[in-house]
Amino acid sequence: MYRPDLETAKPDIIRARQLARLNELLSAVVPGNAFYARKFGALASPLSWEDFYALPFTTKTDLVHDQAASPPSGAIATFPAHDYVTHHQTSGTTGSPLAILDTRESWDWWAECWRYVYAAAGVTERDRIFFAFSFGPFIGFWSAYAAACHLGAMSIPGGGLDSRARLRLMESSGATVLLCTPTYALRLAEVARAEGVSLRDGAVRVTVHAGEPGASIPSVRARIEEAWGAVSFDHAGGTEFGAYGFSCEARSGLHVNEAEFIAEVLDPVTGRPCVEGSTGELVITNFGRAGWPAIRYRTGDVVAVGTRACACGRTFLMLPGGIIGRTDDLIILRGMNVYPSAIEAIVRTFDVEEFRLVRTREGALDALTVEVEASAAVADGLSQAFRERLGIRIPTRVVAAESLPRWELKARRVVDARNA
Repeated sequence: MYRPDLETAKPDIIRARQLARLNELLSAVVPGNAFYARKFGALASPLSWEDFYALPFTTKTDLVHDQAASPPSGAIATFPAHDYVTHHQTSGTTGSPLAILDTRESWDWWAECWRYVYAAAGVTERDRIFFAFSFGPFIGFWSAYAAACHLGAMSIPGGGLDSRARLRLMESSGATVLLCTPTYALRLAEVARAEGVSLRDGAVRVTVHAGEPGASIPSVRARIEEAWGAVSFDHAGGTEFGAYGFSCEARSGLHVNEAEFIAEVLDPVTGRPCVEGSTGELVITNFGRAGWPAIRYRTGDVVAVGTRACACGRTFLMLPGGIIGRTDDLIILRGMNVYPSAIEAIVRTFDVEEFRLVRTREGALDALTVEVEASAAVADGLSQAFRERLGIRIPTRVVAAESLPRWELKARRVVDARNA
């Protein structure tokens, strides 16, 4: 553990510390932050938990409108422009990219959050960490790179290289840790097979993934581990709010870093708290980003509420199964709710190289077809597995090998053709 004193603290101690950190944040943010000054108005000082739960939510739409009304940064920037040292953008997968700025203090805080991720995955200063992403304006693994420098591990950037060049660099540099999306880990394995390279004979012993829920899906994680001969860990975060979640050696879900965040799981319609075992939308508040705060931010991520009991000994809140899906990617088929992650969990148990989901309409109803790079026998078996495990008929369609897109960062496997 990175901070055993915090990660194994009793729940009442965690809660008391969170409330103190929250009030420290608010004293630094309000009223200097015009965005939250307008949103919150006058606030009690200090805030109680009851006061906190009465605060309005912050949404992605709020941030988009704020940045459009006050370009280029929006009124959410607490400090003058010269106080910020990094500029990143959201991925744009759910709309136009947002510009997000960090001060030196908040960028160090991002790195501090990643130290929890590294420690839980057993990554140390003796490792050589390979970063397989483009190093563009999307936050990607930039903060993980900063944390690796703090940790003292060797950082090996893979930006600007194609997959074959990255594999060669990983081998020549003796990389022991790989950071990339789950999809790209499988893509690298696909390229390695085509090149006759055995990844299992390489030095990589740990893979850490983000950007997609795959590393918390047992079948996806198993395929990555089988290909690489390594142990895979999940991580969750967002450009707007920070690196809040990580998996431990038990790998039964994500721990919320409650030393640096408040996590709420709420019914997305009523806004009421979800009870243990139920699912809802994750709402995040961070503590270390006074220059660009996220207070009661609706992430759009769907998670399950877990316990504080884990085999690793941590008492941080557990989100079993990690990110289950997103509120905006729910597919309703003949009255049944289906998330793409549930489909991927089944697909990855079959010999399928790549796949995508094509949404169409049959009359007044939504329909779905899963396209797969696989044999006809595999596609038939997959259709049967959908019926047995999801209780619904989802047809499959075989497509030619290498005909579907490959992804370096977040995969976009859902194609909406309903208005075609």
